[in-house]
This record gives sequence, structure tokens and C-alpha cells, in this order.
Amino acid sequence: MDETTLRHNEKMKKIKAARDRLMKSKTEKRGLIIVHTGNGKGKSSSGFGMILRCIGHGIPCAVVQFIKGTWETGERRVLKEKFANECRFVISGEGFTWETQDRERDVAAAQAGWEQAKALILDPEIRFVLLDEINIALRYDYLDIDEVVDFLQTRKPEMTHVVLTGRNAKPELFEAADLVSEMKLVKHPFKDGVVAQEGVEF
Repeated sequence: MDETTLRHNEKMKKIKAARDRLMKSKTEKRGLIIVHTGNGKGKSSSGFGMILRCIGHGIPCAVVQFIKGTWETGERRVLKEKFANECRFVISGEGFTWETQDRERDVAAAQAGWEQAKALILDPEIRFVLLDEINIALRYDYLDIDEVVDFLQTRKPEMTHVVLTGRNAKPELFEAADLVSEMKLVKHPFKDGVVAQEGVEF
């Protein structure tokens, strides 16, 4: 072996030893509160990726989709048509707020969705729930942030994971969450006049 390879091997041995020591101290398992927010693309995509991962592991899961409502997404189609037994899918809302232009209807839809979300989270057969775009409903005060946080902290079953997606997640949710990821916009084709496209945006 040459000098470069030997140095590399020694470095990797040290990294592995340190990693092994670290992993020995990580033994707790519990259901997490996870937030995907930020102005960049990928919040819902990441959440649905986790749903697919759950299906692959045989973990019963559910989606409650706030706000988007009538928008026919690829994720919605494949889950309802191919994985209805593995993943329950609830549509809440009639479309984006600028489409409905009716606050009372939007509030009612969000609250109905939240009631279904609570039932799914409490369902002992379900271990992972994605609340897609709920942060938008919270941002516009269609739902009470204190009620949502209190429910997640005091009533969510110990081993159930809950993911909340959408821009502008409130500080109270950051505080309550175990894991927060913020997607940052660097560049987006929409600014150059490119319309949202199947398979990329929905």
C-alpha cells in the first residue's frame, strides 16, 4: 500500500471507532415530532418520501393533506390507487387560499382535517402520520397553534411519528419538535416563467 492509502485507512479507522462509541450512547426509541418548513422546494416531497419508506418497512401510516385539496398530485394518486391498504389518505381543503377566497370555508376545512388528523394519530394501528401543508393552516390561524402543540405533546402516542410540512412554521412548533428541517430557496425555474410540472412539483 502506498503512503496515501495508509493514511486514508488510519483516518477511517479512527472515524469508525469514534462513530461506534457515539452510536453506543444512542439507545432511545420514541415517536418524533418532525417539521419540514422553509421557502425552498422539497417539504412535501420529503414527507411523502418518508411515507414510502414506512410502506417499505411495513409501518402503517396516514396522510392528511391540508390546503391543496382539489390539486391532483402524483403522491396522492399512487397512494390511493396502489397503497390504500398501507396508507390512509385524507383530503382536507378545497384548494389554495388564493383559489377559494373564502376564509370561513378554509377554516372549516382545516378544522375538519385536524379532527381527522387527531383520530389518525390516536389510532393504535397507525405509527406514522404526515400532516401535509398544515403549517399554512397554522400560519393563517385556521387552526389554533396552542391546541395543536398541546395535542402533539400530551396526547400523541409514545411511538407514533408525526410530520408537519409547509412554509412559515410557527416558533411554538419549532420549540415542540424533535427534528426541524428548513428548505432554503436558492434558485427556482418559476422565476424564469417555467410552470409547475408533473413529476417535479406535483
